[in-house]
Amino acid sequence: MVRIRMLAAAVAATLAPSLALAQASAPTSRAEVKAETAAAEKAGKLTPAGEAERPTTGTPGKGSTTTRAERKAQTLEARKKHELQPAGSTQEYDKAVAKQKTTKTRAERKAETVEARKKGELVPAGEGPGTPKK
Repeated sequence: MVRIRMLAAAVAATLAPSLALAQASAPTSRAEVKAETAAAEKAGKLTPAGEAERPTTGTPGKGSTTTRAERKAQTLEARKKHELQPAGSTQEYDKAVAKQKTTKTRAERKAETVEARKKGELVPAGEGPGTPKK
């Protein structure tokens, strides 16, 4: 009989803290969560999509002083003057490399490629050093 009482006391002692925590942290209702979210949104404290480290101030896009029509007109004007950058890389280094004169003829480059293929030195497509691992 004493053993049963001791066992019951031990079980009660281990369950008491968890029961107390369960009552203290009762789940909030849907209405409470909606109210908290609305208040945070109104105060501007919600984190923007993309999981930023901290909330941003203001909303994006409010700082533009030109209209969409003005931006379109500027783009069309730049296109007429050939001032638009091509899609892709527009780094100064890439432009400098493209302007360099080659030191080998096409035949020399082809011969080097054929020789590298024979030696097995060519890297198969998609297996270079920058490819993602599977």
